[in-house]
Amino acid sequence: MFTKESKILVVDDMMTMRKLMSKALREMGFENIVEAADGNLGFTAVQEHSPALIFSDINMPNCNGIDLLKRIKADSRFRHIPVIMVTAEAEGAMVKEAIQSGADQYVIKPFDKEMLTAKIEVVKKKYTKAA
Repeated sequence: MFTKESKILVVDDMMTMRKLMSKALREMGFENIVEAADGNLGFTAVQEHSPALIFSDINMPNCNGIDLLKRIKADSRFRHIPVIMVTAEAEGAMVKEAIQSGADQYVIKPFDKEMLTAKIEVVKKKYTKAA
């Protein structure tokens, strides 16, 4: 489902976090990574690049990750794209809202390459079964 050429979108308002996520994904072998600094820019990137997978922070200005997720899942052109939410919030309410809104998985910051790999594998299995 996800190949090394698959386009992956990383949405986070903190440049440092975007760079850390992109670096980890590159170390995993992914070569085609697009970044966006908030949910509004993220949705524009979805429209322009139609990524195979999206990692989105939950807490962002302008348009937070849950609002971005809802926009993606409400749009028939993009609702098939898996979304993994990323958050520093370990509180269950935010994660629960993200899952109820259509998130496929979530990652708690700080993350490492192994955690990202595991979450991607779970999403791969979910979408492989659905196909």
